Amino acid sequence: MAFEESIRKASTQSYEGTRKGDTIDEIKEIQNYIRNAKIVVPNKNGIKVEVINEVLKKFDIPPAEYLHVNTNFADFSRTPAISKAMIAIDQSDADLVIARGRLGIPGSGSFMVFMDSKSRILTAASSPSHVIHKQSLEETVYKETLEALKKVGFECDDDI
Repeated sequence: MAFEESIRKASTQSYEGTRKGDTIDEIKEIQNYIRNAKIVVPNKNGIKVEVINEVLKKFDIPPAEYLHVNTNFADFSRTPAISKAMIAIDQSDADLVIARGRLGIPGSGSFMVFMDSKSRILTAASSPSHVIHKQSLEETVYKETLEALKKVGFECDDDI
């Protein structure tokens, strides 16, 4: 089943009241989309891109490109990470954007989102504020990327 057809089928099922939850075919379509996507990571420096690519490599996913864009003003929105992803969708020809930023209000922690070119969320991961987990940015980005991919059925030996 093709990616868009999978989404249409699920929407129809929801409308008709027959949807009984996610299917393995839907998850495989998300995996295929990610594996075949042109991926960008919006960021003002390349640190997150390097770490994300380290994780993508473990799953044989092509590396993400660094989209050098200042996303600071996204922090003024109610959902900064999602706003960063949408900025990247508007500023690139990517099939998939991996964006990371604040979850919500200051102190709410961070959120990493995988968003397709139509602004639909494929998967995501979050972590508490740095003052709580006290991990480096690199370690946190690594864990969030790994968690997001595992949520859609990608498997590897790394623990979260």
